[in-house]
Amino acid sequence: MTADAAPESTLPYPPIHADKQFVVLSDWDGTITTRDSNDYLTDNLGMGIDKRRELNDDIVSGKSTFREDFRRMLDSVAANGHKFEECKKVLRENIVLDPGFKAFYKYCKAHDIPVIIVSSGMEPIIRAVLSNLLADEAAGIEIISNAADVKADDSWSIKYRHPSSHFGHDKSQAILPYNRLPNPPTLFFFGDGVSGASPPIHTSIAADVITDMSAARHADVLFVKTKDGPDNDLHKYCQREGIPHILFRDFSQAVPVVQDVVEGRKTKEEVLAAGKAW
Repeated sequence: MTADAAPESTLPYPPIHADKQFVVLSDWDGTITTRDSNDYLTDNLGMGIDKRRELNDDIVSGKSTFREDFRRMLDSVAANGHKFEECKKVLRENIVLDPGFKAFYKYCKAHDIPVIIVSSGMEPIIRAVLSNLLADEAAGIEIISNAADVKADDSWSIKYRHPSSHFGHDKSQAILPYNRLPNPPTLFFFGDGVSGASPPIHTSIAADVITDMSAARHADVLFVKTKDGPDNDLHKYCQREGIPHILFRDFSQAVPVVQDVVEGRKTKEEVLAAGKAW
């Protein structure tokens, strides 16, 4: 595979919404939710927070790839004997929805704007938690993520969408097909800038932020979620690379910005120039 070639996907993609004027793509862990579910599993059922921090540092320093060390984190949960259904149950009991997301999704649904989750996590885990948080409404949200290889005895491991990519799942590949359409829609992308874990991690880049960076360049309007002010990793990356973006603390702040663009009061350039949603 050349540096510019798209990594081969082991999993199908949903159909492109070629007839839509606006499309929302969003990270899941720490963005639509208030904490990272994979970190939660690793810290509480797997190798623990200290070892996870070490692996995050290895990813940032280039000693290893996200694909390699993310697998090590999740494998530590399975190695401790925690079955897949148990993991889903634990996360349903502990992962919380962003307080503004329901209103945001209601607005998008009312205006026929597809909402697509683009995640480095595993689809059955995300779907289980999402269904718990949004009930019947969750069915309308598409998920593009990795999968899980679950054995007959309920032991499991992650199945990467893009095993040849150092991301495991290169999120940009969910965005680029829209950019290549003859009449591409305006793409809103939401990613998180700090870990959703508790306690917050300041010594290393949160794992899923690495893969948000692969998508950041390709969105028309990029929202970066911050929980600790402007000093967060994705924000720093966008500043360094000259990528315009909007900081927001929860989806209730994103709603009026998206409304302004969808309803024609402001251009995407105008909302990006503001830099913040508050």
